[in-house]
Amino acid sequence: MSSSTNSLQQSLRVLVVGCGNMGASHAIAYQSIDGFEICGIVSTGNSKNVLNERLGGAYALFDDYTTALTETRPDAVCISTYPDTHESFALQALEQGCHVFIEKPLADTVEGAKRVMEAAQKAGKKVVVGYILRHHPSWEKFVEVAREMGSPLVMRMNLNQQSHGMMWTVHRNLMKSLSPIVDCGVHYIDVMCQMTRSKPVQVNAIGARLTDDIPADNYNYGQLQIRFEDGSVGWYEAGWGPMMSETAFFVKDVIGPKGCVSIVAKNAAAAGNSDNVDAHTKTESLRVHYADLNSEDEFTKPDQWIDMQDEPGHQELCNREQRYFLRAITEDIDLTDHVQDAVNSLQIAFACDESVKTGMPVRL
Repeated sequence: MSSSTNSLQQSLRVLVVGCGNMGASHAIAYQSIDGFEICGIVSTGNSKNVLNERLGGAYALFDDYTTALTETRPDAVCISTYPDTHESFALQALEQGCHVFIEKPLADTVEGAKRVMEAAQKAGKKVVVGYILRHHPSWEKFVEVAREMGSPLVMRMNLNQQSHGMMWTVHRNLMKSLSPIVDCGVHYIDVMCQMTRSKPVQVNAIGARLTDDIPADNYNYGQLQIRFEDGSVGWYEAGWGPMMSETAFFVKDVIGPKGCVSIVAKNAAAAGNSDNVDAHTKTESLRVHYADLNSEDEFTKPDQWIDMQDEPGHQELCNREQRYFLRAITEDIDLTDHVQDAVNSLQIAFACDESVKTGMPVRL
């Protein structure tokens, strides 16, 4: 969108709700992008003061979300709070006629996610879900090359985090409402669905509770397996906590009849980086291997390396998400599929959660 176009438009007034890592990054994006204007910042603790100071100290601060909505009357709301508040906060915003940017997952139940989707349709407002990998050129390339490997696909992915300090506090708080394979898994389930373009039909999952620091009915290590209608299969593994191993914690690998493509991220996958949020989206390079053989059963092509060194960092990815949010509103982009995809990936993740707890496969 050109600056001349922006200058003719009135800036969208955004209420920033939640001031942790993601909330702060989105607020920085709003401050830097023409077309947005922050009208208030909400958090229950001191994080709003810290963020406000970082942004120059000019913004209205609120402890209570409902009060902030009533007093600021925003055009849009950015929700980056813990997942157990996502549904209620989104519904309140939509009822007041606001567009919504919401961090994944869309809600902490499938039914709740569907209620948000229906409320957006009823209100005629945009809801964008924070699937950050959809805005990453390297991950877009990873999906594109994976599709070239034929069908069915075998997709192997994990992100285990040896969390400590502040990140262990964040993870413990997240596990009051969700397991790691639901909270993180929705990203990678979404990627698998993009790669196969096939309907998931069954999930299996296992999990283990490795600490008493989390609720008795939750687990901090999980691994899920998905079967797709076209014969594709995928697994994803996520574990959080100070006990987690940093051996092979960053696997991103797709195999098909024609070969395979892998993310080779030497720096992001280095020891000590497993709970570094900025490293989680790094790909650095893609290694593409071709299965084609000659008459002597020798490979006909060398492996191809696709260099991804010039890729956006965490803040730039958040900027891209918010530019997409702005375009969705100003250009009236149809987000029906976008929100439906978010509901679908959450539905698959919760089916995996059910499989962990029952010990049985779940048909979709």
